[in-house]
Amino acid sequence: MNKELLDIRPRELKFTVERKKRSLCSIQLVNNSNQYVAFKVKTTSPKNYCVQPNTGIVQPSSTCNFTVTMQAQQETPPDMQCKDKFLIQSTIVPFGTTEEDIIPSMFMKDGSKYIEENKLKVVLVTPVHSPKLQRINGTLKLDRAHEASIPRNQMLNGVENYSPSYMVASAVEELKPGKEVDSKPAKSVEEFKLEKEIEELKLAKDNEEKKLAKVTGELNSKLNEWKVKLSEADNSITKLTVEGTTIIQERDSLRQELAVLRRTNGVRVVTVGFPFLFVCMIGLIGVALGYILHS
Repeated sequence: MNKELLDIRPRELKFTVERKKRSLCSIQLVNNSNQYVAFKVKTTSPKNYCVQPNTGIVQPSSTCNFTVTMQAQQETPPDMQCKDKFLIQSTIVPFGTTEEDIIPSMFMKDGSKYIEENKLKVVLVTPVHSPKLQRINGTLKLDRAHEASIPRNQMLNGVENYSPSYMVASAVEELKPGKEVDSKPAKSVEEFKLEKEIEELKLAKDNEEKKLAKVTGELNSKLNEWKVKLSEADNSITKLTVEGTTIIQERDSLRQELAVLRRTNGVRVVTVGFPFLFVCMIGLIGVALGYILHS
């Protein structure tokens, strides 16, 4: 295929490395085709990263996001280099396919389907810290290291143009001495982004738990149905076994009766007394003798 199934934005994963702090990175997948596309995310270091979700379906002309969380690092890498890689596999699936229908065999290269693979590298960046304020003679001023690095651009009218951070420091300096200043640092953009991504992860986790509970309930329901059917099958087998035993007993009884009948039919019947024809002959002879004697 000349055209990629998914457009990946961005093409690299950037993580802000801070000691003992987790870092998040979000990747967007764009499906520009008119097909359902299934994707799967793999990494060379599964222990160091958490991908949520690691599989999914991108519907036609739609987008899908997944978040990668890098586990907290005990020590910051000295050279800020990382050899970890991520692999995104994607393939076309039938219309109506859902996340629950995804199986590992969908992404196996058996030659019968097209599997697209995109590799993403990991880039480590250092955190951006805000300028430090020091209290000098009862007022807050910028740290000298930051104050020395403030660029001053000369305007045409002779007014000096300071950077926004320097203007903030000047405004703080002009505060009244008797007024208390909140020394709690404001949250940076990275912290807000991190909190937002954590909330999204919690929401995704809750959704996954709900789906898991639903699937578990359905499996338990099906298991109960199979148990009922198995019990009915056991009862039917027991009933058939009893009926089979009864039929065998009746068959044996019939065989015995048949054997008795056969033996009875095989015995000759012995007639006791004179035959009927002999009696008739004697009678006729008697009648003839009587007739002769009377005549």
